[in-house]
Amino acid sequence: MKRVRILVFNAALGVLDYRVPEGMAIEFGSVVIAPLGPRQVLGIVWEPDRLSAQDVPESKLRPLLEVLPVPPLPERLRRLIEWTADYYCTSLSSVARMALGSMAALRGGGTTTEYRLTGQEPARLTPQRAAALDALQGEQASIKELADRASVSEGVLRGMVGAGLLEPVVVDLDRRYPPARPEHAEPTLSEGQQAAADIFVEAVNDRKFAPFLLDGVTGSGKTETYFEAVAEALRLGRQVLVLLPEIALTENFLRRFEHRFGVPPILWHSSLKSSERRRAWRAIVAGEAQVVVGARSALFLPYAELGLIVVDEAHEVSFKQDDGVRYNARDVAVMRAKFEAIPVVLASATPALESMQLAEAGVYRKIDLPARFGGAQLPDIQILDLRQEPPERGKWLAPRLVEEMKARLARGEQSLLFLNRRGYAPLTLCRQCGYRFQCPHCTAWLVEHRFSQRLACHHCGHEVPVPDACPECGTGDCLVACGPGVERIADEVAEVLPEARVALVTSDTMNTAEAVGEFVAKAEGKAIDVIVGTQLVTKGYHFPDLTLVGVVDADLGLEGGDLRAAERTYQQVAQVAGRAGRGEKPGEVLIQTRHPEASVISALAAGDRDAFYAAEIEARRDANAPPFGRWAAIIVSSEDQSEAKAAARAIGGTAPNHPDMLVLGPAPAPLSLLRGRHRFRLLINARRSAELQKTLRDWLEPLQFPRGVRVNIDIDPYSFV
Repeated sequence: MKRVRILVFNAALGVLDYRVPEGMAIEFGSVVIAPLGPRQVLGIVWEPDRLSAQDVPESKLRPLLEVLPVPPLPERLRRLIEWTADYYCTSLSSVARMALGSMAALRGGGTTTEYRLTGQEPARLTPQRAAALDALQGEQASIKELADRASVSEGVLRGMVGAGLLEPVVVDLDRRYPPARPEHAEPTLSEGQQAAADIFVEAVNDRKFAPFLLDGVTGSGKTETYFEAVAEALRLGRQVLVLLPEIALTENFLRRFEHRFGVPPILWHSSLKSSERRRAWRAIVAGEAQVVVGARSALFLPYAELGLIVVDEAHEVSFKQDDGVRYNARDVAVMRAKFEAIPVVLASATPALESMQLAEAGVYRKIDLPARFGGAQLPDIQILDLRQEPPERGKWLAPRLVEEMKARLARGEQSLLFLNRRGYAPLTLCRQCGYRFQCPHCTAWLVEHRFSQRLACHHCGHEVPVPDACPECGTGDCLVACGPGVERIADEVAEVLPEARVALVTSDTMNTAEAVGEFVAKAEGKAIDVIVGTQLVTKGYHFPDLTLVGVVDADLGLEGGDLRAAERTYQQVAQVAGRAGRGEKPGEVLIQTRHPEASVISALAAGDRDAFYAAEIEARRDANAPPFGRWAAIIVSSEDQSEAKAAARAIGGTAPNHPDMLVLGPAPAPLSLLRGRHRFRLLINARRSAELQKTLRDWLEPLQFPRGVRVNIDIDPYSFV
């Protein structure tokens, strides 16, 4: 090739043509460095017939500067990038950037220098050095990464290097990972598990696109089932990708994987240090990374020889990205499997309604595991009507739930309380003047966190100390915490069960692999009597002595008018209920509610998932909601409220009059101020037959907006705030 078309990583420029210098070897998918004015830009060589660009005479083309020493992005990955950009109405360069997950890795291997504590005892310590010594035990990373983890300046750590408290370590960036062994610890499967495993193994051998929905009750051994397909892919020398929705689930998964295959898998998520990210990316593109376990971003990596994709807990909302490229990793995983011509397994105890409908239509092949492994029984679920059995004044746990917890404690068994609300209280106000603490950057109340003694916004991260007096009227000792968060529930447990050992499990307390590992070890070692947690405890954990689950507020998820509210509530409560009775001892679940007549609550009580799904499907059909219709959102934002409002009105005023589409709005978004930006929203409800993405592009592309205005499209939105 003498002339090439380059996809550059600048959405405003998009596509540019360049000349290939004599002697430079270029392929489609090659990663290159090109000149752009006085600067240099990174880009990917693309097929010219698939991307349009301005026609420039060859005499005016500038030459490429360099081809980077990494394998070209495979054609099937380039097709996935195109599909994702087209379906989610986003720029091609934004999607392609996710494939190059480590810019440092593009320059090849070599070594880097990391630092670790020497173990020396200093003669005297500054407060900053003392904090760093406490925070960096067992850590090894670059100075910048260590400074971030210890919350000190890089200068403090460089001083510690000079004082002999930190020592440099030379790390080989391309050292090989130890190989996984498919025969390491082959399990004994139940008859149902073996039948499912055989189907997955056959699909791996067939090397054809085959989407599966693995629908198994909690505790049925879904992981062990698809591990057999992983083992078969390893025998064939092919790579495997396992997507998990939460980093907090990774630690438990790693232990199970290492027990089965002898070594841990390769991790990919945003918390990896730079040297680990670089090493993993290079092993993936070289085909040396056998099994990659990661968050949704791992989906776009350039695997050399992918043979299987597994999406665990496939119903999880966190697979939908709500900023940047707003894609759903569950759906894109199915498309990647289609382009790669490989099987994909969507595993869940509470599948998404869309997945169930696709299985019903025969698009997915449904594999059922209806019974728990080893003869364990599903827990007994009872509804606790708070109108008939209210908690004591100032309390949040009903007397019957407290008595059941006391009984479990006396028998040496464990209890779990679930409330999907972090912090101590969702609202703090002044009892004197009624002042409410609100985030200055968002339309949201500040949540009180007693452990950190801060008021925090859970949307933008803004924090302030809890004041001694009301900032409005100046009255002291007048602040009142309204409503419960998990910290408040933990305090109540400590009050009613003073001898109980209580663990608080939230994203605030379980934000590292070490913290998760310590919690799991304590729970399995019976060093915890009561677990109080958010959705982090609803899945993935197996504690044989946990026999009681209490859902503190089952109605919480039904608030807000989200079309998936009932489905999400059912999934969360069913998942957390599944933590009870997973061993030999029977389990019991008590669901506190003020609306026992709600369809989702009565379905949970009856254990009739099929009836709930059937009713929900009919409601969705009547509303032309997914999976029968399509939703899209247009979110307009600006730091200037009037500017955002005017742009939203301009969009609404040019809305197409389409017989298969209904445009609602514009209107202020429920979170009308988010991170300092005023937000307006339009919702589009379309029939399946409508060309939704084309209509949106034709509608919005001709419009011009001020520089401060952002217009984002969200296809198949999960968040309506």
